[in-house]
Amino acid sequence: MVVEDLNVLVERARALAAAGGRRILGIAGPPGGGKSTVARTVVAELGDDARLVPMDGFHLAQAELVRLGRRDRMGAPDTFDAGGYANLLRRLKGEEEVVYAPEFRREIEEPIAGAIAVPRHVPLIVTEGNYLLLWPFIPPLLDESWYVETDEELRLQRLIQRHIEYGKTPEYARAWVMRSDQRNAEIIATTASRADVLVRL
Repeated sequence: MVVEDLNVLVERARALAAAGGRRILGIAGPPGGGKSTVARTVVAELGDDARLVPMDGFHLAQAELVRLGRRDRMGAPDTFDAGGYANLLRRLKGEEEVVYAPEFRREIEEPIAGAIAVPRHVPLIVTEGNYLLLWPFIPPLLDESWYVETDEELRLQRLIQRHIEYGKTPEYARAWVMRSDQRNAEIIATTASRADVLVRL
């Protein structure tokens, strides 16, 4: 299914929230492709019925990336604690009164533990990230999955600008995007067909 209307996406999410019990909506896509914007919009529209829990909170810490020799590949699949992320999704399906999730802070490029509180009464968890459809143990934990794609030139421009806004020079930002982010985007693109909904905005 292809959806090109944000209002349709909001109504799909609203129906998930009203389906009974707790549901998890996963939103995947390449860096700069618009998945975070879609996720934030859905959560804002649903208000108290939804909570945003991004995958990015499971970035490995900078010191660990350096120790592993992966700092120059930050953002690649093996620079995340994928198992920890899966365990969080399982906990979110449980009966705990409050589950605390980590959050990635771009201004310091570090994950912060316990930054997002998810009370048990929230019916819909919206989780977004690059690799939701790549790691085989994640899709079974999702009640619905979306893959967001956009114009490729626009995506690259957004991505470069994001890096500039967080302190990189324009030259370094472009080099990083074309060397690291683009390689990851090519991997992520192979997972689009696994989504329940293909989002084009």
